[in-house]
Amino acid sequence: MAYNCRKFYKRKKFFLVICCFVLPLYFLYSHSLVKEGPQSLKKTCSCETCISDRGISRWFDVRFNSSIQPQLTRRNENIPQDILLWWLGLQSRHPRLSMMYSRLFEVMPKFNPIKNGHSCNCRRCAIVGNSGNLKGSNYGQLIDSQDYVIRMNRAVTKGHESDVGKKTTHHFMYPESAKDLEPNVHLVLVPFKPHDLLWFANVLTNKNFFLTHRKLKGHITADSNKVIIFHPGFFKYVHDEWTEHHGRYPSTGMLALIFGLHICDQLLVFGYGGDRNGNWHHYWENNRLGGAFRVTGVHNATFEMNIITRLAEIGKIQLYRGTPAAS
Repeated sequence: MAYNCRKFYKRKKFFLVICCFVLPLYFLYSHSLVKEGPQSLKKTCSCETCISDRGISRWFDVRFNSSIQPQLTRRNENIPQDILLWWLGLQSRHPRLSMMYSRLFEVMPKFNPIKNGHSCNCRRCAIVGNSGNLKGSNYGQLIDSQDYVIRMNRAVTKGHESDVGKKTTHHFMYPESAKDLEPNVHLVLVPFKPHDLLWFANVLTNKNFFLTHRKLKGHITADSNKVIIFHPGFFKYVHDEWTEHHGRYPSTGMLALIFGLHICDQLLVFGYGGDRNGNWHHYWENNRLGGAFRVTGVHNATFEMNIITRLAEIGKIQLYRGTPAAS
């Protein structure tokens, strides 16, 4: 009996040692973990939530690289060989000729009109795709209230202001989708091939362009001081990290959206995906049969839309899908 009592008191003494020394250390460690949490979510802007804030989604953090610049400037005009060769191979039929055209980077305007670093301000942006789901949406006022409004290709605003707004600060295009721009709009050239740079240099200087088999606009109205050239390195970054090689290369809409992630603090996304009945068409067209720009053999619209949906689910963008389908 005495032996069992001594054994009991030894166990009790051991338990008290645990309580007095080990548990306090555990609580101190736990407290330090809790204290570290908010520090890992450092805010990068003055918005309530900021796109570039880390620690919210690992899926986003492993893809988003804020050090990669979206626009070609004098500071990043030396394109690494692997990126240059990848870009030259996208659509070119004459690789040697294309290598010569790549020298155009040396003479093209390389302004840096956008500060690609998040400041203490809150930069709110709207990116407006061309989907038919914008018809009847009445998003126009919301779109125009943003600091930046990004549009693309042949986007039409006249006659559709109530749905798509009328404000444009940045317009993405390539030669086949070129259009005249209003004053004070940044033209963002997406060069899918070296010929696009040659065409661009000619139309801005009113020279005749004849080195292509396609019928392209010989002149466009745009402010040459507000030109942004989409960097091939950023192009490849979107292809590698975001679309993950689904499709031959990303669509203009996808390139514009990732561009928005990098220059904006908050991003509202309109006009992506099909309309309320599942058809894919442009909001200014009467054709509702759809499918024309969903499956092109070059882009993977389904995969790209999955990325956009996931960005919305983790709170990095606000996605507006238009009016719901009629019951």
